[in-house]
Amino acid sequence: MAIDKVRRSCDDAIKDLVRDGLFVAVGGFGLCGIPENLIIALRDSGAKNLVVASNNAGVDDWGLGLLLQSRQIRKMISSYVGENAEFERQFMSGELELEFAPQGTLAERLRAGGAGIPAFYSRSGVATVVADGKPHEVFDGETFVLERAIRADLSLVKAWKGDHAGNLVYRKTARNFNPMVAACGRVCVAEVEELVDTGSLDPDQIHTPGIFVDRIVQTHSVKRIEQRTTLQPASRPGQSR
Repeated sequence: MAIDKVRRSCDDAIKDLVRDGLFVAVGGFGLCGIPENLIIALRDSGAKNLVVASNNAGVDDWGLGLLLQSRQIRKMISSYVGENAEFERQFMSGELELEFAPQGTLAERLRAGGAGIPAFYSRSGVATVVADGKPHEVFDGETFVLERAIRADLSLVKAWKGDHAGNLVYRKTARNFNPMVAACGRVCVAEVEELVDTGSLDPDQIHTPGIFVDRIVQTHSVKRIEQRTTLQPASRPGQSR
């Protein structure tokens, strides 16, 4: 009998998984590839004192910024935090804990968590605050710092397509952190733009196998742009700009 992991809504998909103090890993980069509807459901759950591992916290009024607005996040494990004024305010005032991780190190910590690797050594961050309090080791004359894998209670990811068995396909740069996040959670919930029948996806095109995904829900995405850059059209001869 085929396994059907589809849930009716984001609220239904996470309602029995959420609690105070939850450790959540969230896919996406900025506003690209973020599970925005699952984040809204997490906010609406009212869960507090969350620890969130994600590359960044989105912007003030969208993505993980919504959880910062509602004061539901206690600690962030992040790489880039420069686009969120509320993040900065809470961190500078001591309301929000922050664990910095170099971007490649963060990706590898997530990947290692999904692969069952408890820790690894990296050169990134040596002699910086990133390495403070962490064991060091010398290999071939170079100093490395020990980094612990990330194993989250709950993973929230966003994909372009998914089937009823939880197989996922990401689209272009939205692939970013989502595959590693999907694998590192004890439970993974995915939202997808297109839900297709099991067996209709090309096996060679599947980025996250369904074995890593416990629940899936189809949602409507809001295509927001984090930073918009526009160019002025070139002037024609005889015209002033």
